[in-house]
Amino acid sequence: MNGLVLDNLRIYRRDALFLALSAHVAPGTVLTVMGPSGIGKSTLLAAITGTLAPGFRATGRITLNGRDISALPPQDRHVGILFQDELLFPHMSVGANLAFGLPSGIRGRAARRARVQAALADVGLDGFAPRDPATLSGGQKARVALMRMLLSDPQALLLDEAFSRLDTDLRAQVRRLVFDRARAQRLPVLMVTHDHADAQAASGEVVQMGGPDQT
Repeated sequence: MNGLVLDNLRIYRRDALFLALSAHVAPGTVLTVMGPSGIGKSTLLAAITGTLAPGFRATGRITLNGRDISALPPQDRHVGILFQDELLFPHMSVGANLAFGLPSGIRGRAARRARVQAALADVGLDGFAPRDPATLSGGQKARVALMRMLLSDPQALLLDEAFSRLDTDLRAQVRRLVFDRARAQRLPVLMVTHDHADAQAASGEVVQMGGPDQT
């Protein structure tokens, strides 16, 4: 089955059941997970990326485009994630930050530079490669973080409160950019958020964790 499938995913904290969820996120669609702080939304994403904290364990299956990724190390899962902080490397230029996301199969300085320049031009940041990330606005940083993640050729996208630090107008702009890119590349998207406007903009299924809709 194409897309991201959580098949009876159960996460335990020590020996106690922490959360349980079954879901199918089809390519190009967004599943929004909502719920109060502490309910386990970020822990759910950590289970999908393979980065669960000590003391937690997961059972069930996670498949991505028909491939079982449940036991794979994070770097082999091909899952991209965006956080509320852009997490750009401060000691690298904008171009070097993007180049960091490129797959190792793209070889040669000229080829890698061309991919970076094309990605920047694609989001209205043509000529920004030499810039220091500290000189960028919030919206520019968000666009660079998005393109760095997309350049790594992920097969699914996770959003961990990715828009929460942006002001209202910028939030709508960046959110639209992220959803449009994900749909264009047929990426299944799982978003956790507190904001009902995020869920409305996603135009997909909404799961309320800790409520009657949780499965």
